[in-house]
Order: sequence, then structure tokens, then C-alpha cells
Amino acid sequence: MICVNQYHTHLCGEVSETDIGKKIRVAGWVENIRDHGGIQFLDVRDHYGVVQVVVYDEAMLSDVNRQCCITVEGEVILRSEDTINPKIATGKVEIKTETLTVLGKAPSNLPFEVDSSTDTKEDVRLKYRFLDLRNPKVHNNIVLRSQVISFLRNKMSELGFLDIQTPILSTSSPEGARDYLIPSRKHHGKFYALPQAPQIFKQLLMVSGFDRYFQVAPCFRDEDARADRSPGEFYQLDFEMAFATQEDVLQIAEEVISETFKKFSDKKVSDTPFPRIPYAEAMLRYGTDKPDLRNPLEIVDITEIFETSTFAPFKNKTVRAINVPNCASKPKSFFENMLKYATEELEMMGLGYIKVTDEMEFLGPINKFIPDDQRDNLIKKAGLVPGCVLYFIADETNAAAKLAGQIRAELGRRLELIDNSEFKMCFIVDFPMYEIDEETGAYIFTHNPFSMPQGGLQALLEKEPTETLAYQYDIVCNGVELSSGAVRNHDLPTMIKAFEIAGYTEDKIEESFPALYNAFKFGPPPHAGMAPGIDRMIMLLTEEENIREVIPFPMNSNAQDLLLGAPTEVTEQQLREVHIKIR
Repeated sequence: MICVNQYHTHLCGEVSETDIGKKIRVAGWVENIRDHGGIQFLDVRDHYGVVQVVVYDEAMLSDVNRQCCITVEGEVILRSEDTINPKIATGKVEIKTETLTVLGKAPSNLPFEVDSSTDTKEDVRLKYRFLDLRNPKVHNNIVLRSQVISFLRNKMSELGFLDIQTPILSTSSPEGARDYLIPSRKHHGKFYALPQAPQIFKQLLMVSGFDRYFQVAPCFRDEDARADRSPGEFYQLDFEMAFATQEDVLQIAEEVISETFKKFSDKKVSDTPFPRIPYAEAMLRYGTDKPDLRNPLEIVDITEIFETSTFAPFKNKTVRAINVPNCASKPKSFFENMLKYATEELEMMGLGYIKVTDEMEFLGPINKFIPDDQRDNLIKKAGLVPGCVLYFIADETNAAAKLAGQIRAELGRRLELIDNSEFKMCFIVDFPMYEIDEETGAYIFTHNPFSMPQGGLQALLEKEPTETLAYQYDIVCNGVELSSGAVRNHDLPTMIKAFEIAGYTEDKIEESFPALYNAFKFGPPPHAGMAPGIDRMIMLLTEEENIREVIPFPMNSNAQDLLLGAPTEVTEQQLREVHIKIR
């Protein structure tokens, strides 16, 4: 592995007792300098680990500061018994320095301490990212990233997929996010777009006769940052299969994702097959299409129990409830804090609840509004038992589902119900093909517009659009969406009708997607695929709370590259060449 040369004969992390008595060279960065009364101890770290270096001649250190780059030559000796460090691989030995050469100087005042860089303000870390990456924890995240990507590539190849690269300079597409546009120098007033995903190209590969495609694909979307979303660009394991059904894709995803998480984590991983949860069921039981299945709490619909209720907050509303076992004994402050969270964080009007006594009597502010003839029904429907608490959420149907999901998640967090020792996976399936735009009242796609509707063309002709389901699916791990995918709509008449419902004319379809429109006239096969997000996978594997911790050179939350200074102004000449004038 090592190139023996003037800089090193050994790697810092691999010096061992077998080297005692040998004269060796190591090279790396000075992590620490300790003065023990005329004897200096240096911790020298390279990519592979750290070794202690002993310097008896202080003059050798005249140009040495922490984080400068050095090469050291000397004899490997055994540490004294009281100085052995069992925490590092080289902890039983040290190098008695004979010569020391500074290869790269460093200032005496560092912008932050490298070993605690993760506690530093993020913008400072990103400005000096090259220094931040020397932090072993950050460094190891990037090492793991490389290992995961290599494993994924090898696994996909084993499964018969071809690694094929698709263009970066492409055309604008309706993926749902804003494009990054690239002006053309040769074609006045026209623009390329960076791909939001290789969607069109991978479908064209299937039409071209390739059976199984994949790539570690860079994707570019002008979106705002979140903890689990990096602005600008991200990477996904993009794959597509010809002559494939939804279940074929899910089985491939299960095998790849399961093996990856088992290899790179000691946590328990869901057994395969992963649960297939219909979208409507997920929204009812969990209040989200990204459920964290580690949380045992579930939501039930009790609207019918309050159909005749005169209680204003429940009247003509969808009413959802969450049964929380063994919660009745919680102090008053717990319930007050949950109410505060609901009203201040979620802007709910309130958060009602009842406590269930050992005698199965109800206590609490909602008790008097429960119809007497529905109490037994409520016990059965909500699965009430002594000592539990039932929370009530009432609102319009969509809002009630979302709010109940947020309350469920918060209860799971505050009651410490989440088992952090496992990865719980599931697929969300049977997404609705369309939804109604709240502003325009028009039908819009809820997911990928190139998805096949369940029931094909006949369903589009006969069903109300919002009742039409699609062969669309997500894979979710611990409440994080890892991937979306779909069986593609390869039938041209069906695709035309699907887009027509969303307001596209056939002429507009041909204009917007000329490649697919034309290709689907030439024997397109049924095909399907998905694209698990690599950054999110690594974020989960490393247990990082922010996705930027697993990206070598991320932008900040404001979509700025603080290391290189992007986005930057360009010269008037550069603008003129691409026919752009800044107003």
C-alpha cells in the first residue's frame, strides 16, 4: 500500500512492536506537541492513524507548529510501561527522532482546534474544510462514504447491472424542483440544465435494449437545505430494469440496501421482505409517508365516534387519536409541555387528551365531550387499557393526518420510545397518481409524472383522477426517505392521457419530452426503477444529524461554497460570451 520513498517507509498507524530496533521514516501532520522538561512528544497523524514521536533536540522543532506537515526518521523503541496508550494501535511504541523535516508549514494560530472542529461554527468549518477534514471523525465519515459507494458498485455489478454514465449537460425537466441553468455560448438565448436526475436517459437506455442499468449519479436541484438534504447537488444509486414489475425492483432494493446496512453497521436491520405499506394506510396510521417504524405509537381514526358531537373543535372535523400506554402517571408538566409544543410549534388550537384509570374510567379535559353511548366503542377502537393516555387531534382531513403524525413523533421522542439500535425499513406503495393544487384547483402529479397508473389507460379514462393509484413507491428507513421509484409509463397513449389530465396537450408533451415521445413509438419495453440516496444512507450509517457531515465539500445551508467562494461574480467578457446581461 505504501510507496517507500524519501518521505516515509511506514504508515503512521501501522508502526508496531515488530518494528522495534528498526530505523524508519513516517510522514504526516503534527496533531499535538507536549513538552516534558526538555523532551518533546509529538503525535503525528496520517490517513492511516497516529504514532508518537520523541524529540530530544528542541532545535529540531524551531519551525514546527500543530498541523504542520513533517517527515520524521528515527528508531522505533518500546514505550515505558507507564506511557503505553491502549487507545491507539501504535500505543506500545514510539519513534526516537534522528531527523525531522518540515514539508509544509502551518500558522501558530489555527482557526479552530482540529480534534474538536465539529464543535466549531459551521461556516468557519466549511471555509477551512481542508483542515476540518483532518478531524478523525470527519475524515472517517468520508472514508466510509468511499467504502459504501465501492460496495454498492460491486453489488450492482454482481446483480447484472451495467454502470453507464449519462450526460450532465442536459435539458430542463419537470422533476419538481428548480433547475440549475447553463447558458449556451454557441446558441444565443438558449440554456442547458444540470440533471435533477437521469430520469429520461435511463428510460431511453431501456428502450435501447439494455436490460439493467445503474450509476452513482450526481443530481442537481436548486432547493433549500434541510438537515437531510444538501442544497445544490447530491448523489443517488440510480438503477433501472427492463421487463420488470414493481416487485422486481423492490426485491433488488431490499437486497442491496439490507446488505449495505448490515455490512457497515452493527445495528439490527429489518428482515426481508420489508413491509409494503400503502400510502393511504401510512397517512392514517403514522400521519406521514415517511414513518419511523421504531416508534410503536399508531394513529387511529375515530371521526365516526364524534359524528353527532356538538363539541366545536370536533364538529364536522376529521378526528384522529393516539393511544400512549403507561403514560397516565406522567407529571402534570409533561402534559403542559406537550400542549405548549402543539400550540406554539405546530400552531394547533389545542391538544386534548383523556387518562384511563385502573377501573377503565376516563379523566381529563375531553372526557365530558365523549358521547356516553360511544365510550365502549372508543375503548375498542383505540385499544384503551388501564394507565394509557389518549390524545385527540381534530382538523380538516389532510391537516389532521399531518398534525397527528407530528404529535406521534414528538411523543415518541419525549417518551424515549425510539430504539436507536436498529434500522427499520419499509416501502410505501400505492401513491395517488394525482392531487388537487390548492391554489389553482387543477390536477397535478403527486409523484413522478412518468409513472404508470394502476389499471393503465382504462383507469385514467374511467376513474376520478384523485382515486387513481400509481405504481410508485418509496423506501423509508427510520423516518428518512431513502428513495423514490416507479414502474414507468411506457405506453404512449397512456402517457398522453396521463399528462392531459395534468393540463398538458399532446403538442406540449412532444415539445417538452421529445426524446421519450419519439422513443415510445419504437417498441418500448415495460421498465421500472428507483434511486436510493447515497448521502442519506451514509448519514444514517454514521448517525450524523446533518447530511453535510458526510459530504467532502458541502455547501452551507444558504447554498454557498465557502471554501471556493461560489457562487461568484464573473467578468463582463464571460457574460458577453454567453449572451447574458445582468440587470
